[in-house]
Amino acid sequence: MKKLLLLLTLALVAVPAATAGGWATVGLSSLPKDVSAGGVWSVDLTILQHGRTPLEGVQPVVRLNRDGDSGGTLEYAAKPTGKPGVYHAEVRFPKEGTWRYEIWDGFTRSHTYAPVQIRPADSPSSFPTLPVTGIALALVAAAAALALFTRRLRSTPQPAAAGR
Repeated sequence: MKKLLLLLTLALVAVPAATAGGWATVGLSSLPKDVSAGGVWSVDLTILQHGRTPLEGVQPVVRLNRDGDSGGTLEYAAKPTGKPGVYHAEVRFPKEGTWRYEIWDGFTRSHTYAPVQIRPADSPSSFPTLPVTGIALALVAAAAALALFTRRLRSTPQPAAAGR
């Protein structure tokens, strides 16, 4: 009976110890926003064991699935960057539509993220390029006009002082 109790105690202690401590977090340097079909999402993955210690020697993978597409899962391996726990991936979204993505941390599990909308290849970015460019040009023109005006004020001849 004592042997059975000892074996049961060892089993209860050994099983939790064997499964404890195996988790990691994945931080992303960017999200796949403003990516068009065929475009590349360039991302660094920071993988931390227990959310603190950079995890080296793993092989993380970015996985993509397109909603309503039976084309299977696309996988992009992330490569070490030379910084501890940081890996880089170049991820290509081949078609427009809603895509789900997840990161296999190479350690214990996959981390899922909210789906993203990939726009058609010929659609413009949502960044307001034209208005921002116009404002920048207007500011440069105003600065140039101000510089010319202040230069003219300084170069205007002044009358000589009386009594000399």
